[in-house]
Amino acid sequence: MIKTLEWTDEGVVMIDQRLLPTEEVYPIFKTYEEVAYAIKEMVVRGAPAIGVAAAMGVALGARNITAKDAAQFEQQFQLICEVLAGTRPTAVNLFWAIERMKTLYEKLKSEGLSLAEICVRLIEEAKHMHEEDVSINKAMGTNGATLIPDGATVLTHCNAGALATAGYGTALGVIRAAVEAGKKVAVYADETRPFLQGARLTAWELHKDNIPVTLITDNMAGHFMKAGKLDCVVVGADRIAANGDVANKIGTYSVAVLAKENNIPFYVAAPISTIDLNTKTGDDIPIEERPQTEVTHVKGTQLSPEGITIANPAFDVTPNRYVTAIITERGVARAPYTESLQALVQGA
Repeated sequence: MIKTLEWTDEGVVMIDQRLLPTEEVYPIFKTYEEVAYAIKEMVVRGAPAIGVAAAMGVALGARNITAKDAAQFEQQFQLICEVLAGTRPTAVNLFWAIERMKTLYEKLKSEGLSLAEICVRLIEEAKHMHEEDVSINKAMGTNGATLIPDGATVLTHCNAGALATAGYGTALGVIRAAVEAGKKVAVYADETRPFLQGARLTAWELHKDNIPVTLITDNMAGHFMKAGKLDCVVVGADRIAANGDVANKIGTYSVAVLAKENNIPFYVAAPISTIDLNTKTGDDIPIEERPQTEVTHVKGTQLSPEGITIANPAFDVTPNRYVTAIITERGVARAPYTESLQALVQGA
């Protein structure tokens, strides 16, 4: 299994996804500031992986605090959480993970544990969240595999695989589970401009797993749908609103509209932690704007004229009317999503 990130006594080890597929490098991030940098600069990406990385960053930061007393420790702990929370605005798993660590800290503090004991427990929690994410992805894969027909060709956009999680994957986890169940499945992967997660990461993952993959540019998806080459679409998500609107990598909305036009099922695979019942609709989801150079340059080579205006939103929102079903570790939600998602979150 691909090791996206891992806790070690020396620090948090992450595969540098910016260098894939040509280089497989695993740097160690030894401070919470370095972990925050890794999240912000896309060394690690994908909502579930960002959440686990943030939890490890909180634990690492807490372990490294030098404080005279509990009050000073708490002040520094809150700063660590604020810095990590300021890295990426769209992926709700980031805030979910930090809040989970803060809640544990408050609980342990109220129980009278020493600062040293609190740090040990925070590390244990971060490691548990890592293991938990892999289990969640496998359960999600089992639930979603039933929706993938034997012999299907699946389109996916961006990377929602092991690299986007602690392991196994969300959208690619569904595909992996279908293959493990004995189904013959092939994948078309959108390249996913401008950061090329599909070309660099999804194609790399699937090729390593010997799952047949065909790489296409983003503007080819409609052609292959119309030609009858694709049977369904499976994507991940960075935040799902209470009404089932889905924020995912830029270009997902276009794929969903094309799928609807061509009567192709459009599935979203995401853990319960990605569902944000406090966000009523997709209109309320903040959309991150990424650096202009991601559009103007590829691997340091400039592609566009100097001085032109650049827009680079990292995500778009797909309205719920285009979503056939949302696959989670607790089951599959269908419209009306306001009811079905709430039931899944509440564990019904």
